[in-house]
Amino acid sequence: MKLDRITDGELSILQVLWERGEATSREITAAVHEEVTDPKMASVQKLIERLEAKGCVRRDRSERAHRFRPLVSHEQFLRSRLQALADRLCEGTLVPLVTTLLRSQRLPKKEREQLRKLVDDLWPPESGGGASK
Repeated sequence: MKLDRITDGELSILQVLWERGEATSREITAAVHEEVTDPKMASVQKLIERLEAKGCVRRDRSERAHRFRPLVSHEQFLRSRLQALADRLCEGTLVPLVTTLLRSQRLPKKEREQLRKLVDDLWPPESGGGASK
């Protein structure tokens, strides 16, 4: 599944599905557009079909109004897109992306604490006073 090939239109569909968990094409159209019209429904249906072909969405045909569910999580999508960006701009390493983002704006104390906790949870400090690598 090539998540770096998702278009903005397809992403709008995935965002609705991530938020709701599942939805019909009519529900998706109503969430994406201010009003539901036949042309807008057709456009959304085409985007859903593309996402199905890419393996990102599953269709449940058990009811008259088919329901759609995402097969990729928001986190998987972000990971894939960020890695593709790092590959293209930073020779595959995420450090320049992360440091640039962190330096580009002032983070509130709560968010800084969340980041510190995440780093400590992912890479606990070594105990015993030995030098860390």
